Amino acid sequence: MNNLLSLSSTISPKQPLHTFSSLNSNLRNTPTPLPHFPSLPSRKPTITRRPILTVQSKGSDSADAPDRLISAIAYFYPFFDGIQYGKYVITQFSPFQAFIQPLVPAIKVFKSFPFNGFLVFLTLYFVVVRNPNFSRYVRFNTMQAIVLDVLLIFPDLLERAFNPSDGVGLDLMMSLDSTVFLFLLVSLVYGSSSCLLGQLPRLPIVADAADRQVL
Repeated sequence: MNNLLSLSSTISPKQPLHTFSSLNSNLRNTPTPLPHFPSLPSRKPTITRRPILTVQSKGSDSADAPDRLISAIAYFYPFFDGIQYGKYVITQFSPFQAFIQPLVPAIKVFKSFPFNGFLVFLTLYFVVVRNPNFSRYVRFNTMQAIVLDVLLIFPDLLERAFNPSDGVGLDLMMSLDSTVFLFLLVSLVYGSSSCLLGQLPRLPIVADAADRQVL
């Protein structure tokens, strides 16, 4: 019997039993290492600065002395081109004759060649109006003079279509010609004098059209 007990003790040695409570206490006492994450490089906020553009515009309506002179001369172009509409007014009223007399040599030169008016039109439009080297003041006034001259097409077409020799038709035609001439004369005096004084003249009917052509 004693031999059996000794044999059993030899075969089954006593081992310490670990209870759940003891394991739990061991887990609590053992610190759990936190996972290590690689630190990201800190980025400094970048401020994007937009470039500031300073634009010097040539669109100013102010003018110096040469610009005033060129602009004032431009208004003589439609007046010279439409001088024939004043044949009734000039012959009847002497003050108009006194005003026109100093301009007769320039008018003769302008009318000496049949295509002078068209050549002047092309020169003013392409050399002055479409040229950004000129100030907007010069280009606007020149464009007003061009538009005013273009409007002369309408009374010219009426005279060609209706050419009365007497009666009411002749009276109406004389009134139309005199009105066109007076409008050209007023435009010349107002436009040129305003330009010489450094002001910006805006002629009725033509100013808006000139604005659309001059950027």
